[in-house]
Amino acid sequence: MSETTTAFAPALTARLRHPRTWIRAAGTVLLLALPFYLDRFWLQAGLFAMAAAIGAIGLNLLTGATGQLSMGHAFFLAVGAYGYCVLAGESGTENGHSLSGLGLPSGLAAVLAVLLAGAAGGLFSPIAGRLRGAYLGIATLALIFIGQHVLFNASSLTGGYNGRSVPPLSLFGLTFDDTEVVVAAVPFQSSEKLWYAALAALLLSGLFARGVLRGRPGRALNAIRDHRIAAGVMGVPVARYRAGVFVLSSMYAGLAGVLLALVFQRTVPEYFGMVLSLEYLAMIVIGGLGTVAGAVVGAAFVSLLPQLLTHYSDSLPLVAAPGTGGLAPGEASRYLYGAAVVAAVLFLPGGLTRPTKNSGEKK
Repeated sequence: MSETTTAFAPALTARLRHPRTWIRAAGTVLLLALPFYLDRFWLQAGLFAMAAAIGAIGLNLLTGATGQLSMGHAFFLAVGAYGYCVLAGESGTENGHSLSGLGLPSGLAAVLAVLLAGAAGGLFSPIAGRLRGAYLGIATLALIFIGQHVLFNASSLTGGYNGRSVPPLSLFGLTFDDTEVVVAAVPFQSSEKLWYAALAALLLSGLFARGVLRGRPGRALNAIRDHRIAAGVMGVPVARYRAGVFVLSSMYAGLAGVLLALVFQRTVPEYFGMVLSLEYLAMIVIGGLGTVAGAVVGAAFVSLLPQLLTHYSDSLPLVAAPGTGGLAPGEASRYLYGAAVVAAVLFLPGGLTRPTKNSGEKK
């Protein structure tokens, strides 16, 4: 016991002396304290960023770590979002549509919605296991068109063009709605309550993905990405790994969809279109392919930029408030992170979190 303690003490001391440990601790304390100080706009912006980060982590496992291009990520977000609404919602009439719902406990509905997204990915996984590159990208693009058709026309499940309201999440007797709960003289409503649930979901998602990437599955995925034939020769079941990571990526997207639905409090079919899938691809390219940190940084950049431009549109040059003519904040944001994608590809091939050491050398 003493030898173990003696061996453990230097490692602990070295870890405590490392600046990264203190940066992480300070960041954790800051994230936990933010709901006590920020208003609803900034909390919702942070919630959108955390939901986007979860979805981007899943896409990075598929595209960044395995090299499988997917253009249908928005489809699985829609499965998670609408799956939660149907499973947790009650049957009734809304906006002239008769809506179906199972009325399950919301916590169970959230878990089942994630599993439903994984099942949808499992149905597509035989195709994902055999296609690669642009061929898989085109095949997954079909999911967007199928999904949009179903979302707009299956009105009993989705509410049609106007969407349907989202039942609030309820866990351990706490309901994540706008009912005020006073904590340290600060009124907590839906945004404040969801902040900690989203933070926990992002932490667990990131740790799991990090474990996958650093373990044997991650090495196999990287081998498939770098040289598929060599990986097969070494005994890696290429088709099985491709199919498995596609299902895992779909589950991450489903979880992100559930969280987005809870933040929006209403699901709208138009949101889950091709533009959303392209935004997720931009996230992982800007942040860095194949890393959890890259997915989080890229998601924060892409998801927060349009909201910040909208919030400060009155004081920014060349940007006009929505509906007033001129360059809208949404359009400006797409120009900016489009330029960021080009800049990342040209000057930071590893993304913002993985700058290459020899980026200035001629190749």
